[in-house]
Amino acid sequence: MTLTRRHLLQTTGASALLASLGQHAWAQAQPFETARLITGFAAGGTSDTLCRRVATRLQPDYGKAVVVENRTGAGGQIAVTYVKGQPADGTTILQTPTSILTIYPHIYKKLPYDPAVDLTPVTVACQFDFGFAVGPAVPVSVKSVPEYLAWAKANPDGANFGSPAAGSTPHFLGALLGKNANVDLKHAAYRGTQPAMLDLLGGNVAAVSGPIGDITQHLASGKVRILGVSGAKRSRFAPDVPTYEEQGIKNATHSEWFAFLLPAKASPEVVARANAAMKTALAQKDVIDGLATFGLEAMSSSPAELADLLKKDTAKWAPIVKQIGFTAEG
Repeated sequence: MTLTRRHLLQTTGASALLASLGQHAWAQAQPFETARLITGFAAGGTSDTLCRRVATRLQPDYGKAVVVENRTGAGGQIAVTYVKGQPADGTTILQTPTSILTIYPHIYKKLPYDPAVDLTPVTVACQFDFGFAVGPAVPVSVKSVPEYLAWAKANPDGANFGSPAAGSTPHFLGALLGKNANVDLKHAAYRGTQPAMLDLLGGNVAAVSGPIGDITQHLASGKVRILGVSGAKRSRFAPDVPTYEEQGIKNATHSEWFAFLLPAKASPEVVARANAAMKTALAQKDVIDGLATFGLEAMSSSPAELADLLKKDTAKWAPIVKQIGFTAEG
């Protein structure tokens, strides 16, 4: 499956149609007293923002109260592990970057969950690119990723970058940038991109690899510069920033999805109800516009499409990880 812009829910007509379908699918179901959206990342970041935007729109039809819980740690693994142990009745929904399900199995020798066994796909939620940014610790003369890598090679004490989690896609992409240029970039793992950005602003870390929306919101400070983006083409959220490929960097082109999933063994009726509710929420203009301010492009899918996407991305990353010999433990 290839998710393209035709999947984006950015017109009033699409919103109205999905709202109608959603209402039809679960009009007869009584709303839950409380439903929970679980994210493995800190408040203020893109994952948390997505959850809070959607939670507002799930009330009161899906749940009379829909709360967001930030169960941070272990690069998102704590949240996944928590959700897999919850009842599969639709009251607990995981929201996660797909890399936790597609890359982690290749870079961790042991995981406390099996993505193919412990979770039930509901829908893709949005797509986004990653950016590579530098802060006050890096000279203003550095204006591109190759220039940063050259500076890092000449200044090994400052050759570092932060990411939202060890083993996350931003960590993986940052490591690839260094490996491709034969530069030893030291990695600093954080519990989300926002803590990493705070250290970047304070000059405690030279660079940050993270979701583009987590970076662009700090540009107004004048202390942050985005040197490159990971998408196949320039991001509409940072149109003046060249892609990695434009800068001659190979094998680092990648976009990612956030997705919603239920615990394993959720019934078809529970999955259909959650899918319809999510599609309706993701189709609302205020949700679309709100996510765009964080560099997220709202999307949705069927459960089967998400399952296929996860399967194909898992297969995609296997030879790449093997080729570069990267493991989270290493």
